[in-house]
Amino acid sequence: MPLSRNRTQYLAVAALIVAMLIWSVSGIAIKHALLALPPFTMIVLRFVPSVLLMLVIGLVRRDHSLFCLQRMELRDLPLFLLAGFCQPFLYYMLETYTYDALNSPTIAETLLSTSPLISPLLAALFLRERVTKYNIWGILISTAGVFALTLAGSTNYLIGNYWGILLAFAAVSAAVIDSIMMRKAPMRYSSLSFVFYTQLISLLFFLPVWCWREGPQALMAIDWSQAATFGSDLNTALYCVSYLTVFASVTAFILFCFALRKIGVTQANAFNNIRPMFTAVWMFLFFGEQLPAAKWIGMGLIIFGLFVCQKQEKIADS
Repeated sequence: MPLSRNRTQYLAVAALIVAMLIWSVSGIAIKHALLALPPFTMIVLRFVPSVLLMLVIGLVRRDHSLFCLQRMELRDLPLFLLAGFCQPFLYYMLETYTYDALNSPTIAETLLSTSPLISPLLAALFLRERVTKYNIWGILISTAGVFALTLAGSTNYLIGNYWGILLAFAAVSAAVIDSIMMRKAPMRYSSLSFVFYTQLISLLFFLPVWCWREGPQALMAIDWSQAATFGSDLNTALYCVSYLTVFASVTAFILFCFALRKIGVTQANAFNNIRPMFTAVWMFLFFGEQLPAAKWIGMGLIIFGLFVCQKQEKIADS
């Protein structure tokens, strides 16, 4: 029995909120994982198990529409190649160099949170996706909230290398292009199939870079005996990588793909604005980071903007 459009909308929104909750912890997990693991080694340790996990799920759950794994048709290979190249591979590379080029991590984080601003333009250009005034106003309000949230309390506004700004927008554009490929992928592919093939292709791009920059010797240089010592940097790093594998790389990506294919690129990417909000809440609850009034105002703007952005869907149904 097909789901009603309203119920599909609610399921998509719920899936997006869960995905953003998961991804909002990713930055914290990556930061702790990098205390004991080199960056490209950490990425390989994250994505090899995620690809294998999705392969097992797809083979076991062949009768489930969301989790079945279909064979890729050769004619669809260019679409998956572009998606896999854009994200995670290109996005992660550009993100790394963005943080390196810009003096302020706050500025970098703010610029890397602008995908909702780019999404309507690219979605309209490549998908002929209808973008309403409610989408635009909602995204602008929500993005203003992101700026208030991330910049409040910061004292370092020096840009540094201005190439970092271009790198940040290139990274965001790569993520949005990946979203467009999700939307363009034939519906015969389940969400798990799309994520599986794109991450497998990304991993094939990552492996040569890993061999060039770090290689197997990075794995051999790690003192694996510390893995069993609770509280050690390596033990914590492996727990963080496990979280990134199971939740950030598999669960959240599948949920995001499912939701995006239901409600479109513009509305789905608008939810990226709540990621820094959730991160701020986690930092407040577990690390004692203060939330001044400007951050609460920013969170309020983010939530209000999302409600405005989703209003278009209700009007379209009437």
